[in-house]
Amino acid sequence: MGQERDRLRAVLAVLAVAMMLAWPAMLNGYAIVFSDTYAFIDQASRPLMVWDKPWTYGPFLLALHGRTTLWLPVAGQALILSHLLSLLAASRGAATPLRHLLLGALLAIGSAAPWFAGLLMPDIFAPIAAIALYLLAFPGALGPWQRRWLAVLATMAIAFHLAHLVLAAGCLVVILLLTPRALPRTALPLGLALAILAITNLAGHGRLAISPYGSVHALARMVGDGNVTPVLARACPAVGWHLCAWKDRLPNDSDTFLWSPDGPVASHPGHAIGAIGFAPEAAVIVGHVLREEPLGVLRAALANTGRQLLRTGLGDTLGSDWLDVTVQTALRAYFPPEEQARFLAALQINRTLPALATPFAPLHTTLLLLGTASGAALLLRRADRNFALLVLAALLANAFATGTLSGPHDRYQARIAWLVLLPGALAVLRSVPAPRPRPETSEPTARSRSAESR
Repeated sequence: MGQERDRLRAVLAVLAVAMMLAWPAMLNGYAIVFSDTYAFIDQASRPLMVWDKPWTYGPFLLALHGRTTLWLPVAGQALILSHLLSLLAASRGAATPLRHLLLGALLAIGSAAPWFAGLLMPDIFAPIAAIALYLLAFPGALGPWQRRWLAVLATMAIAFHLAHLVLAAGCLVVILLLTPRALPRTALPLGLALAILAITNLAGHGRLAISPYGSVHALARMVGDGNVTPVLARACPAVGWHLCAWKDRLPNDSDTFLWSPDGPVASHPGHAIGAIGFAPEAAVIVGHVLREEPLGVLRAALANTGRQLLRTGLGDTLGSDWLDVTVQTALRAYFPPEEQARFLAALQINRTLPALATPFAPLHTTLLLLGTASGAALLLRRADRNFALLVLAALLANAFATGTLSGPHDRYQARIAWLVLLPGALAVLRSVPAPRPRPETSEPTARSRSAESR
């Protein structure tokens, strides 16, 4: 009876924290969306292979929303994160319903975690991947079914975004140094994610590759960093590249290079989708840049990683740019009419959500600084060192992957920076007294003894 009561309390705590983590979406009146959310809805609903996105997160969304409402994926992401945090607390010796509620309240109010739990993008799965890999390496008292679930969750999280491959690799390097025997079970999710990406790209694009057209993104970043112009100056016009026509007017912004409708990528004549036609040439140019400008590429990578580490604002996740021609189009095509009405009534589409998030920025920044300081201090404590090191590795790997391959953006680091709060918070929560279990006795009560005597 006592064990069943404890399990019920634990379940209720997980549900309560999931609701805490969904509060920004509740405030918004709808799931928080981004222009790219449209691509993830569309890729699974048609189905359709999008040239720059793995065919993974879209099917996950479809499995949850079933073309009914996008509130269901919000609930799913919040529940996954809440449950994962409860497993983390259990492995760190801080698992009670009260402690879980306290941790949930801290993250809900003092971090960006709930803003990404309610955002229908793969971003929240970056920190989920890091925590899951840590728990696979240091499971503590977690049972067999929990470890299997963590392996599945880590595989999903890594496969949902290409940057998560680099994130996982960075975590595995630390795990190899700390506990080499755990490497096989922690490397398995990365291997499975790579296999999933290769197989889906073979089925959808006819190419057995992890990122069939990733060279276009890599070239865009090199253009933004200024390392392509000297290569074009030396090679053009003799090489006959499409990009030679742009050598004197290359955009200085990687996003403009990639997405401008009249830019170098979109105007490539080799395919209806310019990036697909441009990818072979982009791969060749990337090779030239790496060989001819290695120091420039290295300096840019280090600078972009450093800038990305410091960009932790909520950034571009809350605006309404392009949502009327992207997400609204998907809702109109695949969802009931009332879903579009909910979307149109949301604060985000009416441009009032960013102002409501602004007051939380000073608190988030303050707690991030405190979390960083406490994490550095915990590196000196044997009991907390492993988790603190893995968090550090995850932050650096994420900053390198996103800053180097896509360029520094606020949301890329904000989605994972809140992990620095966890080592110190869990260390403090371990000092919160656990409730004493009520003694259970088989002795008859006074009433039953009276009845027996009669």
